[in-house]
Amino acid sequence: MMRRMRGVTLTTVLTLTTGVLAAVTVAAPASAAPCGNSGILGSSLGGLFGSAFPGGFGSSGGLLGKSSDQQDLPSLGNGPTQTVRWVTGPRSPNRTDTRFGITGTDLGIGWDNGSGQTLMAFGDTFGDCNAPTQQWRHNVVLRTNDKDPSNGVDVPDGVAGDVRSGASVSAARPRFANEALPAVGVSGAEITTIPTAAIAIDGVQYMNIMSVRQWGAPGRWVTNYSIIATSRDNGQTWTTDPRTIRLNLPASVPGVEQIDDSNGKYQVNAYLRGRDGFVYQYGTPNGRFGAAFLCRFAPQDILDLTKYTYWDGKGWSPDTTKSEKVVTEPVGEMSVSWNDRLQRYVMLYGQETSGSLVLRTATAPQGPWSAPVTLLSSRQYSGVYAPYIYPTSGGDSRYLYFTASRWQDYNVMMLRTDLSQLALG
Repeated sequence: MMRRMRGVTLTTVLTLTTGVLAAVTVAAPASAAPCGNSGILGSSLGGLFGSAFPGGFGSSGGLLGKSSDQQDLPSLGNGPTQTVRWVTGPRSPNRTDTRFGITGTDLGIGWDNGSGQTLMAFGDTFGDCNAPTQQWRHNVVLRTNDKDPSNGVDVPDGVAGDVRSGASVSAARPRFANEALPAVGVSGAEITTIPTAAIAIDGVQYMNIMSVRQWGAPGRWVTNYSIIATSRDNGQTWTTDPRTIRLNLPASVPGVEQIDDSNGKYQVNAYLRGRDGFVYQYGTPNGRFGAAFLCRFAPQDILDLTKYTYWDGKGWSPDTTKSEKVVTEPVGEMSVSWNDRLQRYVMLYGQETSGSLVLRTATAPQGPWSAPVTLLSSRQYSGVYAPYIYPTSGGDSRYLYFTASRWQDYNVMMLRTDLSQLALG
């Protein structure tokens, strides 16, 4: 359990932390998008991102080129995993560049909103390459009614004030998806806020985000904290809840005890609806080289960290420090879901050391998890990361649909894996 701090509340610590971040002078990026420059590593970037920016996204170290350089998706041969369609970008049927001001983005974390739609959360997003800041948004949310991903995902137009339209937009800019949550935007303080997991409970949307302090080498970054944001209008607007903060930096406030280091295990997260009524949260440290840990809670307690319990290797403990790994490192961004065809839980994640996307299965959320099975290798298609299981399958359980991002194109695609072709133990 998170240690109680002497004489202050967690809200106070969050206020102080964000106050320090807000005090930093924000310099707009001169160029930071997949536009007609040398990529986001270009010298015009100055000190905003630093020279190792790709460590926050893909593992291939590639550069972003012009927006028109997004490539057609290739056929991957006769293997079990195939590309379906781009979800975002100029080459997507959604034409997110002209309809939502999204030329490049990543992640695409999909979840069932509980009322017939799928919501999708994206990370750092760029639009008009000629705009002064290239329309950088730290995160955006799109909505779809499409329940059949076999031919991709169709996103309807955004309509101002319509919380079930394709995106949150304003009347003044109906073709520009609004940022969901802000960030200071300065390396060394808070460079961005990125979604890592989302779930709907009783009509409320919950999104777990990480506050990124600085990018490092490929696959490595440092976070300030993770925190849960809530939306009561179907992802139209979001508010962070300070009770859910998990600090990952020293709390240098007089009279305040340092936050438990075990919170660092839950900086990048994934939610799972267990068949036993609990919600399970898988967590990894910042970056893509840590192990995966596990906690659980009753759905109504999602905003009360004191009600969470942690897998200690034998059972469930209220003590955060007892949290033991359930999957050995390295584990990148992950997603977990129950699969009716396999009658098992399925976990997808990126394996940074091999540049591959892998799948594991288990009969219980805590495992034991099977050995990883490769779904997509870097030799087949390089620079692909962050596989997120799509919440609908179009009625054909033979296929597992998931989104993933590719660094070179800096956009999100839909893929599918034929489960009947996998050798699962």
